[in-house]
Parts: sequence; C-alpha cells; structure tokens
Amino acid sequence: MPALTQDQPLDVIIVGAGIAGLAAGISLRRAGHKVRIFERSELNNEVGAAIHVPPNANRSLVAWGLDPVENKFVPSTGIAIGSGAALQQFDFTPLGDWVPKVFGGPLYFAHRVDLHESLKKLAMGPEGPGKPVELNLGVQVVAYNPEEPSITLSSGIVKKADLVIAADGVHSIAVEAILGYANKPEPQALYNGCYRFLIPTADLDADEETAWWNKNGEKEGLMRIYTASKLGNRFISYPCRGGEVWNCVGMFHDDELIGATKEDWQTPVDKSHLLKTFAEFHPSLQAVLNKAGEVKRWPLLYRGPVPTWTKGKMIIIGDAAHPMLPHQGQGGAQGIEDGIALGISLSGATSEDIKERLAIFEKARRHRASAIQVMSNAGVDQAERVAREVAQYVSVPLDSQAKFAEYNWGHDIVDTIIQLLRGSVDAKFELPEGFFKGNPFSPQNAPKYA
Repeated sequence: MPALTQDQPLDVIIVGAGIAGLAAGISLRRAGHKVRIFERSELNNEVGAAIHVPPNANRSLVAWGLDPVENKFVPSTGIAIGSGAALQQFDFTPLGDWVPKVFGGPLYFAHRVDLHESLKKLAMGPEGPGKPVELNLGVQVVAYNPEEPSITLSSGIVKKADLVIAADGVHSIAVEAILGYANKPEPQALYNGCYRFLIPTADLDADEETAWWNKNGEKEGLMRIYTASKLGNRFISYPCRGGEVWNCVGMFHDDELIGATKEDWQTPVDKSHLLKTFAEFHPSLQAVLNKAGEVKRWPLLYRGPVPTWTKGKMIIIGDAAHPMLPHQGQGGAQGIEDGIALGISLSGATSEDIKERLAIFEKARRHRASAIQVMSNAGVDQAERVAREVAQYVSVPLDSQAKFAEYNWGHDIVDTIIQLLRGSVDAKFELPEGFFKGNPFSPQNAPKYA
C-alpha cells in the first residue's frame, strides 16, 4: 500500500455538519484528505438537549483530543429504574467504576451543543494533523449523483469530488439516490410520541417541593427512568453541563399521533400536555415535571435498516443511513463510529481504491448499526421485545440489559477496521502517524497496540 502523501489526498464532500458529518470530517482530515462540508443551516441558532457519549464513541474522541471535563461532560454513576406512581426504585445498575474498567471509558452525558462545538473545533481548528475541514454554511443540496460523484446545490451549481458522503439526517434525499426508493417511516405501536425539555438544577434546588431531586448528589451522574408500568409511559432524566442542567425525556403513546409521517423536533407544546400525559405519576414527580421550561413534542417514527449504504462513489452515514429512536442512547455514538471508520478505511486510499474501501467500511458498520437500530425500539429494561428481530444482524443472542450494554459499549470499531484492512488490503496496515494522540482501543485490544 503506497504511503499517503500530501499530493495524493482524496477530495471529499460531506453533506451535513451534524455529529456524523463532523466526525467523518475529523477522521478524514487526520487521514490526510481534503474535506469540504456543505451544511444547509447557518449554525447560528444551535439548539438541542442532551446526548449520551458512551465508551464505544468517547474512547476515540478523547484519543483525538476532546476534553470531557472542559466540555462539561458528566460521567454516569448509575441507572435507576422505578415506579412513577409510587416513586419507588425497583432496579439500580451502578456504572461509575465498572464501565470505565470494562469498556475503556465512562458513559458520559453531554449537552448536544457542547459535543457539537467540540467536534467543530477538532474538524476546523488549526491544531491536529491534516488540513482543517472547509465548512460551507447556508447551502442546500437538492440532488446527488453517486456515480460521478457530485452534488447539486439549490443555486444550480454542481460540486464534484472523489467521494460524496451524505450525513444530512433522517430526511436525507440521499437514501433514495442510493436505493432507488425512499426509506419511509413506520409508526411505533408502543411509544409513538416523545417530549423533551431541560430543567436547570438551580430551579429544582430552590423549591422545597423539588429539592429532593438532587438531595443525595444525583446531579453527579445518576440516570433515572420512571415508568407507569413495564410497557407504560416513561420519564427519563439525566444531568449534563457539569450537573448544571437536567435533560428530560417523556415517552408515551397518544392516539392523536397515529398516522404522523414526519418528525419536527422543534414543535413546542404547552406544559399542560406533559402534565396530563404523566398525571398518574407521584405528586413529587409532577412537581419536577412542572419545572419544565419550553417543552418540545414530536412523533416517534421508525425507519428500518436498509440493504446497502453505498452506490458508486457515494455513501450515507449517521441518521441518513440508520436513524434510531432514543431508547438505547446510541444515535450520536453510531454516527461517530461511522466517522471513525471512514477515516481509517480510506487511509492511504486513492480514487481507484474508493469502492473497495467503502465495501470494507460497510462490512464493518452496516450490520452493527442495523442491530442497534432495532434495539433502539426498546428501553434498557425491554430487551425481550426486540431480541428476535435483532437476531438477524448478530451472531449471539441479545436478550438482556447486560448483553445490550456489552454489545453497545464494548465494540472496538478501530480494531475492527484495522483487522479488515489487514485481511483484504495490506497485512501490515497501520494507522496513519498522528491519527490518534491517545489510546482509542477497548481494554481487551489495547495491549496489542501498546
């Protein structure tokens, strides 16, 4: 395999500057390629709630130079599940020491904007190997040509490259360009709606009715799940921004949302809708819910796994390829895995190698992401609901909370791609010098590369 030099970089276009698009930009930059990102928004009104940054993603982010403390990530101490009506805990899984030891990093809770800003810095900042990513804002892509490959902008301008990566989200038109048909959403039978809102910790502490919420240091990393019943409405909450804010999610079923065909994550609703949905919950929990500021509500629509992510010299990644419901907290992490894998897969590649390398990438990623797509239709305590459907994508049964955690957090995407490249491209393949400045490997793989 020829060494990658500055006169050989691939010219790569990425559509979408979300988590997956930026992760791919970072990875491809560090592999020595030229990267241009086209983003339809201006990124001047960034919004969002919190997001999980689990070990399978954060090992590589930290190895790239992301500082979890500087970005106010909160390491999880555990997951508590309890009855919303009785306000009684019936299950607790401690995570604080166990997860870093077994999986090589904590389960972090982060504000989505904080994660996004850190990724932008790694992609476009002057520090780090490779040429900083070029970011083009306010640019709408209206068509894809996978074979050329190229994108067409709303202005009519056509932009060509060696490789086009579509990372433009769940409503991406790139899916149809790849498959020849749209991947239409399916309504969910159990939970078809979601509320999301934030509550400042100070607001809870200042009111005697809600001060109990942080009484024992829960803002240091406790994730709470309160349910109406095993399959009933559920309220999930965990801290972010260094414990300054609680991210809150409500999962529910509402006949009013049956037949919905499109999500709108920015649709506000009056707080009374939230309180009515969880009216059977304990008054102390009702008081916490009543601290919600702006409440957003949207329908939960499922898009199943697709048979391929690639066509010609174009690929879909992130939510464009594998949109996920929020139950497993893996949506952002799987986009990050995509980005990590792309940069490694294309290390040392020329234009003639692209199709072969994309096939290697898809071999490493598609079945894993498809399994987690299906798993994300169930909560951490509902593994049995999806075990049969998941089985078509995995070689071992995933039918318990512990097995979900091992599959989600224990996977080593860096080692997976390296081994595939060594098996089919170059038996002596090594990561480009400086690709990581820390150790991205899971504990069981790290000694091989020490």
